[in-house]
Amino acid sequence: MPEVEIPGSKSITARALFLAAAADGVTTLVRPLRSDDTEGFAEGLVRLGYRVGRTPDVWQVDGRPQGPAVTEADVYCRDGATTSRFLPTLAAAGHGSYRFDASPQMRRRPLGPLTRALRDLGVDLRHEEAEGHHPLRIEAAGVEGGEVVLDAGQSSQYLTALLLLGPLTRKGLGIRVTDLVSAPYVEITLAMMRAFGVEVDRRDDVFTVPSGGYRATTYAVEPDASTASYFFAAAALTPGREVTVPGLGSRALQGDLGFVDVLRRMGADVDVAEDRTTVRGTGELRGLTVNMRDISDTMPTLAAIAPFASGPVRIEDVANTRVKECDRLEACAENLRRLGVPVSTGPDWIEIRPAQPLPDVRVKSYGDHRVVMSFAVTGHRVRGLSYDDPGCVRKTFPGFHEAFAELGPGPGAV
Repeated sequence: MPEVEIPGSKSITARALFLAAAADGVTTLVRPLRSDDTEGFAEGLVRLGYRVGRTPDVWQVDGRPQGPAVTEADVYCRDGATTSRFLPTLAAAGHGSYRFDASPQMRRRPLGPLTRALRDLGVDLRHEEAEGHHPLRIEAAGVEGGEVVLDAGQSSQYLTALLLLGPLTRKGLGIRVTDLVSAPYVEITLAMMRAFGVEVDRRDDVFTVPSGGYRATTYAVEPDASTASYFFAAAALTPGREVTVPGLGSRALQGDLGFVDVLRRMGADVDVAEDRTTVRGTGELRGLTVNMRDISDTMPTLAAIAPFASGPVRIEDVANTRVKECDRLEACAENLRRLGVPVSTGPDWIEIRPAQPLPDVRVKSYGDHRVVMSFAVTGHRVRGLSYDDPGCVRKTFPGFHEAFAELGPGPGAV
């Protein structure tokens, strides 16, 4: 039963960095993810005047409940969606002039619902080029708080950013959500805010966040469930192979661990203990229809193993995957077609029919780490797959290719 050490969760690390920066005191983060995204978030905090001490397994952040230590800063958010959405929100609670920009890939991704909500709360915010996109400038004077309406149908990160802001406002925040995708990520946010001393009241679609700030703490970051999905999927593809991920079990915060329930429905043996999860391949992989709205980051993982199922795999309600690092739904479809796999798509769905993928195909990454890592699982069963940008995995797991190779080849791959 090989145990696979998965790096810390990107989603949890980003939230923890925000909370640590906003808290009163010094926060210690244990086993945070070290990747391009999280290093970019930490560097952004440094640009805003926060002290961030980093060793390989422990990061320490000196919190400033009053906001950034500098009154002027230019922050480059790299490719990080959480960096690009959370840091401007944090800066709005301070006092000064702050400019934020990001990579061309991140500039294409939408910010509009979040920035509209911030403006509704009185934040002086201006998009310098395309409305609703980076770059943007904030003339911050603190946030009074009050009531706001938010559409989080494109990304739950918009809601998370406002929830995290709430305790830093002068009179608290009431958020009414008209639509919400990836709801389990919001549950992560609420649980982490609780760990930093803030209890959010939720009644149906209304979230009420008290003012009063956060308290510093020591916080251990659990392994990344989205990253674990590639290793679990590789086990499900291979009869008799087991993969166990310690530290990721029934107590985990991340909804993406629900991907193993999809594998169970397809025929894999799955055991979720309190502190670990094990998946074992049985030699059976059935087709299915599955709604992945709440675990859409694992949609490419399922798409990548779908050709090996005994029947069609249809993934529904994943329109939000079209506005990730790339249009992931179309990226998966295009690469599967390159592999000779029959695929149909619609606005929010993809259907993949059984086929033996062609060998020696070059996978088009679209610069998206999840596309490359997902099709590495396909390569577990198909000879000669290569990638036009294998290094894009540094966004969340710089050592992915080496760690995945330790599983050894699957049946049919040499």
